Amino acid sequence: MSHVEDELTSQPECWARVAADAAGHRAALPAPGERVAIVGCGTSYFMAQAAAALREGAGQGETDAFAASEFPRGRSYDRVLALTRSGTTTEVLDLLGQVKGRTRTTAVTADPDTPVMKAADDVVVLDFADERSVVQTRFATTALTLLRAHLGLHTDAVVADARTALTEPLPEGLVDCTQFTFLGRGWTVGLANEAGLKMREASLSWTEAYPAMEYRHGPISITTRGTATWMLGPAPDGLADQVRATGGLWIDGGLDPLAELVRAQRLAVAVAAARGLDPDQPRHLTRSVILTP
Repeated sequence: MSHVEDELTSQPECWARVAADAAGHRAALPAPGERVAIVGCGTSYFMAQAAAALREGAGQGETDAFAASEFPRGRSYDRVLALTRSGTTTEVLDLLGQVKGRTRTTAVTADPDTPVMKAADDVVVLDFADERSVVQTRFATTALTLLRAHLGLHTDAVVADARTALTEPLPEGLVDCTQFTFLGRGWTVGLANEAGLKMREASLSWTEAYPAMEYRHGPISITTRGTATWMLGPAPDGLADQVRATGGLWIDGGLDPLAELVRAQRLAVAVAAARGLDPDQPRHLTRSVILTP
């Protein structure tokens, strides 16, 4: 079993643990009414997209998400929340250093022995969700579960759905597809982006991701027999029929969207295996991007 496969199967336990601990991290996390920016790189940026949409949708305050390198430094926030598994990513550390002293900062990380511990005002360490694999799975989803629980949006049903996602067979014919499109709405757009990234990293697959309503505005033109379109969360009316009419495979995500992401992670590993690839050794990637000055 690869590291990434071993780690992705541990997600239900990680989610249950972080949800139980969430109240103890309340002081370090955004308070209701704060104007917040959530930042990250790669997978963490996509989790930031999901978390920002959840928080603002819950009426907790204006919340934006940015790749750390694209943070608008002239904009004012009450708090910057950084998601960083390694605690060493250059763009995240640079941003925290630039805003520290004028904006409250929080970091959620997996490693307590890294520079982010001093770079942020408040730190939440999820070391039990750390990973050996370059390809992120459980840290990212555990960090998002922490924020869902902090917002009162996590339930035991999410963990149950994750267990289902790990045990039910993948849809027939899915591994044999040559192109994959992931769709989301609201907070699940970030999850769709992350599902596409997992497929690219682990299996070198041709993948795309879009807000579901945007799929009709051009991208559906590439859908045909041998392609798959996977909806994370409820689909817009009529979209499934339109995709099926192209000859493409429609995957209707019936589980909690975060559990659907677990299924997409499994797909990435399965496609990698079918292609003779090692998902623990993604091409041209390292566990953390550290830039020399």
